[in-house]
Amino acid sequence: MPSMSASERSSHGASSSRRDFLKTSATTAGAVALAGLDVGRLAHAAGSDVVRVGMVGCGGRNTGAAAQALTADKGARLVAMADIFLDRVKEKRDALKAQMGAQVQVPDEACFAGFDAYKKVVELSDVVLIANGAKFHPLHALAAIRAGKHVFVEKPHGIDPYGVRLMQAACDLAKEKGLSIVSGLHSRHHSGYEETVQRIQDGAIGDVVTIEENFLRAPYGVTDRPKGLTELQWQCSTQYHFRWISGDDVPQSLVHNMDRASWVLGNAVPVKCHGLGGRSSMTEPIYGDVFDHHSVVYEFPDGKRVYALCRTTTGCYDESSSLVFGTKGRASLLSCRIWGEKNWRWGGTCDPYQVEHDRLFAAIRSGKPLNHGSYMARSTMITVMGQMSCYTGKEITWDEINASDFAYLPKPEDCRDDMAPPTVPGSDGSYPVPRPGRMDLPGWPSAPRGAV
Repeated sequence: MPSMSASERSSHGASSSRRDFLKTSATTAGAVALAGLDVGRLAHAAGSDVVRVGMVGCGGRNTGAAAQALTADKGARLVAMADIFLDRVKEKRDALKAQMGAQVQVPDEACFAGFDAYKKVVELSDVVLIANGAKFHPLHALAAIRAGKHVFVEKPHGIDPYGVRLMQAACDLAKEKGLSIVSGLHSRHHSGYEETVQRIQDGAIGDVVTIEENFLRAPYGVTDRPKGLTELQWQCSTQYHFRWISGDDVPQSLVHNMDRASWVLGNAVPVKCHGLGGRSSMTEPIYGDVFDHHSVVYEFPDGKRVYALCRTTTGCYDESSSLVFGTKGRASLLSCRIWGEKNWRWGGTCDPYQVEHDRLFAAIRSGKPLNHGSYMARSTMITVMGQMSCYTGKEITWDEINASDFAYLPKPEDCRDDMAPPTVPGSDGSYPVPRPGRMDLPGWPSAPRGAV
């Protein structure tokens, strides 16, 4: 599958409480925690076999990433964890301890919660695993690189032009400092996909004419709102359903697809795109303020088109695919299969989630940094471009999206534990959603300023 399962995506449930949300923040409790923590015990001395690993985000995806990191390197030790919710930190700490044993060395004093908790994890770690609200991926990656730490960061690599530029800055700085920054766009680590792409580029299906990308499935983990949560806590606990945290489904889900499409086309970027989207059936308050369907048509410089579709509705046809059509045949990337003058099918097996961590830790041990900056920000910006077209109902060019300073407010560095969320429900309990053709975006070139 091109993305994590629904169970990995599941939102934080009813065990969260107001007390747990703010019980420990990196700013107020971090100093106390570090005062009582034997940092020397965790230090990564030159020549030591121990590599200290920290987690920023304790949902299903980062819990999986942590297990994969510890599997990749037996000298790796998980030493610090952070999340918005403290109870989730400890729950995942205990689960990882049961799975990975002595490689998990996270005392209570190294469990942090709150919007600033990432700072303490960065301080205690040699390698920082980042898989939390996508809004924060660029800020947290840049902070870790500035502190001299290696980074694994999940997709998407930003949810708006402002964030994508931050991520590109992190990648550029990592290159300057000789640090690894590895992307969660795991398709690039699947040996079957790699061979399929190479065969397409070598002419196995002739000239590529068009590509069809699908990610159609039910919504990510949906849960009833637990009692006792503030509005901010609720939105953070079901982040995939709120635009200001997740960026909606084109960056969240189609980023895998569009990364593969760009890869097939020689890492090309589209000249322009037009999209449509909205809400058809997932309209209850538990679905927040995101769309439940999107379609984007991307036009590339040589006239090739990529048709990209994603949908998050229940009771409908589901499909996850990357289909490439050429003048002499066709290919399915996810099936690692080609039909043409000579049919071909890859027969191997591969776990790209594990491979990406194997490669990261091999790079760290060898002193030969691995940097995915050549494609991670670019592929993300392609999806941000499509999402903005769906919201505005306008054709958007590559030059326009790169000239935009649009950011979902508040910016990640301005988020605080006691802030009010940027969106609130109306009198019927539902949240306002974008209205294509009737809205503009703040920071959009030559467009009137207005609220998103």
